[in-house]
Amino acid sequence: MSRRTAEIIPASAAPLFAALGDATRLTLLSRLHDGRARSLVQLTEGSGLTRQGVSKHLRVLEQAGVVRNRRIGRESLFALEPSGLERARQYLERASRQWDQATTRLQEFVARR
Repeated sequence: MSRRTAEIIPASAAPLFAALGDATRLTLLSRLHDGRARSLVQLTEGSGLTRQGVSKHLRVLEQAGVVRNRRIGRESLFALEPSGLERARQYLERASRQWDQATTRLQEFVARR
């Protein structure tokens, strides 16, 4: 495998995809999809989790770069960080192109046989 191929999705992207690979965190992201910032209390409502549990998931999303946290007084407001999701989309598009190219090469190889 060439170095170029190995860097389609760099190892540094692992925290991003790990954060996106959890159902609870995806639910939290879906609650932020409209771009409006929400408080921890708002995000906890109806989730079946404690504020502490939601807070831990939000921290993971924040560290992965898909959620940002802004403090207003004593309250933290959380919002979707589109650039983090854009990064994930770009990685996946590159990987998809790589698979398409590999499939094309395989089809051409088989056709020559």
